[in-house]
Amino acid sequence: MDEKKIMPGTGGDKPVPYESRTGEEAVVYFTRDLSPEGLIRIYDRVCRGITGKVAVKLHTGEKNGPNIIPRKWVQELISSRLPEAVIGETNTYYEGDRYTTKQHRETLKVNGWDFCPVDILDEDGTVLFPVSGGKWFREMAVGSHLEQYDSLVALTHFKGHVKGGFGGSNKNLGIGCADGRIGKKWIHTTPGQPDMWDISNEEFMERMTESTKSVIDHFAGHITYINVMRNMSVSCDCEGCAAEPVVTPNVGILASLDILTVDQACVDLVYAMKEQEHHDLVERMESRHGLRQLTYMKELGMGHDRYRILDMDHGDVPISPKEAVADLKPFEK
Repeated sequence: MDEKKIMPGTGGDKPVPYESRTGEEAVVYFTRDLSPEGLIRIYDRVCRGITGKVAVKLHTGEKNGPNIIPRKWVQELISSRLPEAVIGETNTYYEGDRYTTKQHRETLKVNGWDFCPVDILDEDGTVLFPVSGGKWFREMAVGSHLEQYDSLVALTHFKGHVKGGFGGSNKNLGIGCADGRIGKKWIHTTPGQPDMWDISNEEFMERMTESTKSVIDHFAGHITYINVMRNMSVSCDCEGCAAEPVVTPNVGILASLDILTVDQACVDLVYAMKEQEHHDLVERMESRHGLRQLTYMKELGMGHDRYRILDMDHGDVPISPKEAVADLKPFEK
């Protein structure tokens, strides 16, 4: 870890308008089909490079968490497309039902993640992945089992987050692959501080993003990203049954081979909603300065913030974020 005095960037509380962005456009696929079939169809569009021994990085949630990606969807994806794959998870930094591997495995049983192997990636400690071009870290401590895999599928429940503002693919990998005792502590806590959550706002976004970069660089060419925009509480799945009630409408599933593209497109779709539809989630993203995740990913060369959304439901016709969220239905449990 590099502990010299460094200043975080700014602007994490304001979105960057599309017309102000520069660079080439990447492709992001979109379907409104929130079902196992929809998930499988969109996976098929972004699965090139997923070979060899595969881990599916998934947030499996606290006990009885109401908003996680439905187990049936994941089971059907794995059984039909990735029959030898495992689900990858790490233990938590906070004490709770996933703090130790023993507790974590009990929670997995409660939540029904028993249809395929689940690898607690940090069960046997950590390995250090290099962070290229970072300003906070030169290396990141991730679960040691992660280096045993050839490919990684980031299957992410897109939602709000109490620290990150929003949790997309960046959060799923940056926090979700960092081990529970070392890596997560480096991201969340200034050394010597009594408050384990003292790092916030732009600095937190940058630290988390550098952690993610260590993972995507490791799997370069053998990683893909799927974001499920469903049951989008302002709370993360780590809050389980204590999560704030969902008020944002369900949207669909987005996928890309570009991590910045898929997270940026999800955020843009949220902003494209009507005020009453997106108010709570936008407030959560801006109040935590979570949009710094996106600008820092671009600064680190992790992807593109300009893109073409291809509407899979209508023959891959390109659509705008506003068209993608037209006529949303109010959220219903």
